[in-house]
Amino acid sequence: MCGIALVVDGVDIHGLCSSVDSCTQVQHDSKPLSFTIDGLKAALRRRGPDSLGMKKVVLEVKNAGDRKVVSDVAGCEGIEGERCCSNGVNDCKPCTNGENGFGMRRGVAEMYFFGAVLQLRGTNPVTQPLVDTTGNVLIYNGEIFGGVHVSSDSNDAEVLFQRLGNCCCCQSHGNVNSCSGEPIPLLLSSIKGPWSVIYWQNASRTLWFGRDAFGRRSLVVHWPTSEDSRFVLSSVSPPCSTTLSPDSVVEDRACTPNSWEELPCGVYSVPIDASNTDSCLIGRAMKHEWMNCMLKDLIKWDRMLVEPLQDKSSPLNPLYSSLMAELVPASVNGTSQPSSITPAHVVLAALKKSIARRTTKHTIFKVDKDCGEQNFVPVAVLFSGGLDSMILAALLHECLDASYGIDLLNVSFEGNAAPDRITARTGLKELKRIGPTRRWRLVEIDAELSNLTKEMKHVMSLITPANTYMDLNIGLALWLAAGGDGWVYEEETYSQHEACHRFKYKSEARILLVGSGADEQCAGYGRHRTKYRNSSWLGLHAEMKLDMQRIWKRNLGRDDRCIADNGKEARFPFLDEDVIKVLLGFPLWEIANLDQPSGTGDKKILREVARLLGVYEAAAHPKRAIQFGSRIAQESNKRNFGSNRAANQVSAGSVTFNRSLS
Repeated sequence: MCGIALVVDGVDIHGLCSSVDSCTQVQHDSKPLSFTIDGLKAALRRRGPDSLGMKKVVLEVKNAGDRKVVSDVAGCEGIEGERCCSNGVNDCKPCTNGENGFGMRRGVAEMYFFGAVLQLRGTNPVTQPLVDTTGNVLIYNGEIFGGVHVSSDSNDAEVLFQRLGNCCCCQSHGNVNSCSGEPIPLLLSSIKGPWSVIYWQNASRTLWFGRDAFGRRSLVVHWPTSEDSRFVLSSVSPPCSTTLSPDSVVEDRACTPNSWEELPCGVYSVPIDASNTDSCLIGRAMKHEWMNCMLKDLIKWDRMLVEPLQDKSSPLNPLYSSLMAELVPASVNGTSQPSSITPAHVVLAALKKSIARRTTKHTIFKVDKDCGEQNFVPVAVLFSGGLDSMILAALLHECLDASYGIDLLNVSFEGNAAPDRITARTGLKELKRIGPTRRWRLVEIDAELSNLTKEMKHVMSLITPANTYMDLNIGLALWLAAGGDGWVYEEETYSQHEACHRFKYKSEARILLVGSGADEQCAGYGRHRTKYRNSSWLGLHAEMKLDMQRIWKRNLGRDDRCIADNGKEARFPFLDEDVIKVLLGFPLWEIANLDQPSGTGDKKILREVARLLGVYEAAAHPKRAIQFGSRIAQESNKRNFGSNRAANQVSAGSVTFNRSLS
């Protein structure tokens, strides 16, 4: 995983033009950015503690007559942090009067590439940005779990860079027949796994960028405005500078989250050329179609069977029978009795493969550099003891080498009384029963909201552009949990004298499994039950489809930024492409039955998976979101609204918080 960023100055980039829709000028809030290079590097370095690299690409129109653009790649040792990105409100301006935003002469532009690496793949250290002899530059934040071959001891960024170097350099990137090589959108569409990417293709003078179809890796964007002509992409918005002006109004305006947006999922390009009328450098952003058929189907999220059939097991229902024959193979988990295989068996097999891809199929860089393999804990689970995290922990136990321990990270704002703390302890007992020889560590992370003023301000910056109390509560809980700094109890059972049996512990696991996507795909939210009650199966399907198609904006970017800030990489097994395909392929009534009570019919298929894994108590747990299970929402409501009742009256979760909170 990496923290990546790009700052482009001196190029007049026009509004987004979609290759599939009519070309429209995108309107963006004209707010100037206010940050420093040092602040940007520090934010990225928290995500990528292993190395930090920078490269500068200078573009120049050498001859105004033929408008030829030439480029030069250089290191950034001489970057002046305060000069580059700490401009006041009036310092950044479009290309006018012979100058661009930083006072450079017209016809010259600079692109700064930053890459901070948390290396999890390969056997040799890798530093980004990657640069080749032809002047191509890549910064890549992602994992390749399929679609592009990566050997077990290779680094996926290096493999992708080599493939990108062989891609088509012409301007018809979306037309396979007219390209001399593989189109870049086709290559990126074929990747299975989470990614965000920024790539400079020198031969075509084209800047490419984007994020995967589900938005599992964060990438926020500042589009050029009349007040700030820079184009900025970053894994995380850097902290606002507080040294530029004592004027609180200017400072607050510069720090508004409206300056940043979540980049919508997709592949984008900006060919850069010289203007026809003068020597200014111009570019036009274009969004490309995905070029992988399976990926297109997953994005559409259309289910063939939504409403129950009269007799869904009858051979008179050929559509159901054909679906089951396709999804339920003759052999799952070594059995050759297809009549005994249920949809839950298929989902279990898909999830197990998903977790294996994310934990054991590739060499984990720096396995035993510091603590030795005996004490090494490569993977942790964000753990509430609920259905989703118990499935992840149980499957991780089946996939991970027996010599490794597994850390279970649990956060509470109400000590041992929080619901998630209670279920976590119960869950640990179940896991010890199915894996008695495994070294399980339940890391209990206790927090008090009143003592987290500094941390809260930091998380406010991390979750940008999200800005509601619900986002802040979830973000803070995730950030603390991912930090892994808590207490572990000895093997004795919990008793009245717990303090005598615990020791301080900080999880050093760099990979964190998270259950995101389970509720969206399996009808786990309360609003799903409301939709089903009001609009039956079709309404339920529409609500679930909406959740999946907006998960990149509502959840995943925020969650990635909060977890990665601790130098940890979030991995989402439920959002594996093959898992999504399997779940979407089954009829909706196999996924959930909301005529049944909570804890039974919601996420029905996952409850069956849990029982197959032997975690029977977890299979009956009702859904509890992290902000409620950890009790942070309750504490936040008291602090900011006076009481839970007052908070509920104003729908506190959707209320925008004040960024000047102390």
